[in-house]
Amino acid sequence: MKRLKVTVEGKVYQVVVEPIADDAPDFVNAPAAPAPSLAPAASSGGTPVPSPLAGKVVTIDVSIGQAVSEGTQLMVLEAMKMNTYIYAPADGSIGNILVSEGDTVEEGHDLILMA
Repeated sequence: MKRLKVTVEGKVYQVVVEPIADDAPDFVNAPAAPAPSLAPAASSGGTPVPSPLAGKVVTIDVSIGQAVSEGTQLMVLEAMKMNTYIYAPADGSIGNILVSEGDTVEEGHDLILMA
């Protein structure tokens, strides 16, 4: 899987694409599947931490500039009455927090930028 940025009508989106094998069936004549919702890409630099699911931001447990280690809890999302904990993917610091407590996010939406 590969993350790419795509610009459509002046709006930048992050998408995840998966290459298919050369011997995979040709789907050119297959009915089109509905397009997945795309999350707007973050405009500033840093390594994004995307949301693994659609949900509501319950808590944000870090602040901008804070140094974090891999596995540090960054925030909690709620979906279908269940909490999902978001952890730092690597050592670094918090460059920017792109959401607020109470915000609703879609799967793939960038939550935090790691510096």
